[in-house]
Amino acid sequence: MDRGAAMIPRRSNSPTRVTSSYRSLAAGLVSWLATAVMAGASVRAESPATPFPVSIRIDGASRLGELKPVWRFFGADEPNYATMKDGRKLLSALGELRPQHVYFRAHNLLTTGDGTPALKWGSTNIYTEDPAGNPIYSWTIVDHIFDTYLERGVRPFAQVGFMPEALSIHPQPYQHDWRPGTGHLTSGWAYPPKDYDKWRELVYQWVKHCVERYGKTEVESWYWEVWNEANGAYWKATPEEFYKLHDYAIDGIRRALPTARVGGPHTAGSGGAFMDGFLKHVVQERNYATGQVGTPVDFLAFHAKGQTAMIDGHVRMGIGAQLQTIEEGFRKITAVDELKSKAIVVGESDPEGCAACRGPQLGYRNGALYASYTAASFAREHLLADRHHANFEGAVTWAFEFEDQPYFPGFRALASNGINLPVLNVFRMFAKMSGQRLMTRSSSEIPLDEILTSGVRNQPDVAAFASIDGQRLFAMVWHYHDDDIAGPDALVTLNLTGLGRASGTASVTHYRIDEHHSNAYTLWQRLGSPVAPNDEIYAQLLTAGKLATLEESASVSMHHGAGKITFALARQGVSLLVIDWSNIGK
Repeated sequence: MDRGAAMIPRRSNSPTRVTSSYRSLAAGLVSWLATAVMAGASVRAESPATPFPVSIRIDGASRLGELKPVWRFFGADEPNYATMKDGRKLLSALGELRPQHVYFRAHNLLTTGDGTPALKWGSTNIYTEDPAGNPIYSWTIVDHIFDTYLERGVRPFAQVGFMPEALSIHPQPYQHDWRPGTGHLTSGWAYPPKDYDKWRELVYQWVKHCVERYGKTEVESWYWEVWNEANGAYWKATPEEFYKLHDYAIDGIRRALPTARVGGPHTAGSGGAFMDGFLKHVVQERNYATGQVGTPVDFLAFHAKGQTAMIDGHVRMGIGAQLQTIEEGFRKITAVDELKSKAIVVGESDPEGCAACRGPQLGYRNGALYASYTAASFAREHLLADRHHANFEGAVTWAFEFEDQPYFPGFRALASNGINLPVLNVFRMFAKMSGQRLMTRSSSEIPLDEILTSGVRNQPDVAAFASIDGQRLFAMVWHYHDDDIAGPDALVTLNLTGLGRASGTASVTHYRIDEHHSNAYTLWQRLGSPVAPNDEIYAQLLTAGKLATLEESASVSMHHGAGKITFALARQGVSLLVIDWSNIGK
């Protein structure tokens, strides 16, 4: 059978029990429709397909350890957007997720230029030379970028790159001519330095300046890493030349701040032979800068991207490809005894490769599909870390915003013209979760190994990611499919157990992302896709881009720490339910 065709949803092997009567369910659906109408949604006239039942079990006693906030890393090619009007606004939104614990990684922090941004470009003019070849350091632009982060509760994930024009062995042409669909990305900034001592001194002076400006304690909390994807288009030299570049940079960082948190190498994909060589080098080979054996490393990083395509007129995602890369990266690092306990950061972790690219297969980025993909993939990344006993510290979502572009153009972004996209609301959901991660079981989840080999191409993946913190339980539930085609709703029953001895009525807050909730893009479409929204429409879009709840208040009956909640979840939708029983018995 064609794997891209719509399939009959998989049914539970055992009867699904629901808490309420179908009358209550119908009332809930009526309430949902009323909410959709108030939000400006257009209700379909045709009869919807019959929802299929899904039973999800969450046991509050089955704890898997601390819930790490691995989602709290973001990044972009273009560093200067952060200081512009919508960039500052979006940074504030990111900082509010978890103040002082959100990190931002950017390319081009050492690139020569006047700070004017362009797609896949940015600059700080941090290093130039006088006619005699003496260094001139300028901190103005890079300070403005870091100041903008820190003022909004975001910290630097400081990338040491790319090569200043005055240091490059092949400086011309310097600024690339890339644009979506044409041009070349690699130019003078991608080459090694003509003088490694000057390169090391630049890095030393930069870190020393940061310590003087922001304080030792603050800078100790940052991440420092060298370059980007040196096994790909971003490096025009040999792997050994990169190891040398890396050694000299790390030596400069540690000379300025011996306690700095350093790592790398941020390979494209899991890195193949390049990563193998890097891991061997930092553990047992001669350090090019110090002459000693090995190179300091506090974290290891690689990149993982999925794949998208147009199949029979619709978008098809490739979640399996991204997770395969993550598994291989975890396997490589944990196989090295000296490194297996080190923190691992998936330095770019995305559904596909190019944030600044556009095309019919990339329009999914504006809507709920990107959100459900993100929920499903982050949950499986935790499972892969468990499998390989990896110290999984974080995954960088390589998406930010593109200043002064058309509304909803299809770039991989978190916001468009200051309006939040649905995917940003998934991170708002993650930010609400805390405590201990819990084991979950769903009658309609796709097993991890099947996703790794085949993706989600047959029945949809309806599953959960949960945690417990005191007397609150957090359950994120998604209804994901690789193929962006219509399908019936899932009728989800959460079966909750192991919540102490609570008996009584617990409160439930139900957050939702779907076509009609937390989704400014679909509202923009219903309003006629205006090229230049007026103030009234813009205000509506701002409201629609916020994380929405299904109703003001709800509850669930608990009996000896057990209860059930039933709700409908549309395809590519995501829910977060926060169950709070702290007031029971008071």
